[in-house]
Amino acid sequence: MNLVELALPGVFRLESPVWGDDRGFFREWFKGLDFESLGLNFVAAQANLSYSQSNVVRGLHYSMAPEGQAKVVTCVGGSLLDVIVDIRIGSPTFGQHVSVALEAGDGVGVYLPAGVAHGFCVSAPNATLAYLLSSPFNAPMELEIHPMDPALGITWPIEGEPLLSPKDAAAPTLAFRQDAGDLPLFVG
Repeated sequence: MNLVELALPGVFRLESPVWGDDRGFFREWFKGLDFESLGLNFVAAQANLSYSQSNVVRGLHYSMAPEGQAKVVTCVGGSLLDVIVDIRIGSPTFGQHVSVALEAGDGVGVYLPAGVAHGFCVSAPNATLAYLLSSPFNAPMELEIHPMDPALGITWPIEGEPLLSPKDAAAPTLAFRQDAGDLPLFVG
């Protein structure tokens, strides 16, 4: 597995070989030793799957859990655009985002360090995202930022109005979260 750091500190694009034949394909999408070789100590505490229809936008979600919550994500069905926003106070890239196109069978995933916000959108008929979490879901510590916050400048490649959950539709802006003291600190 090849880990390539993206424009946000600590965010990595994961590239793994895909071996295919007339039956389908095989891929190793997570190898702990590859992370350790870069000094990343990622231990999965929870695994999730998220299935979404076309025009769904999920996020931007993050955790304020004291132990932090890193993620490893990959698309296992369909295709989607994964978006990571640096919301860590003190980060040199605070408020900036990167996007990574993910498609089932493309051999690509993303590592998100603790303290960044995560979202994705589906422009294909549907998509399934698999993700590993370094800490379990902790409802009172899980927060969100509105994915359409104009200050973030994210272009979501969907047609028409996005399909948002009620929680995401009611989410505040990044500026509101910052003023409220609801953002993680950058540990660099």
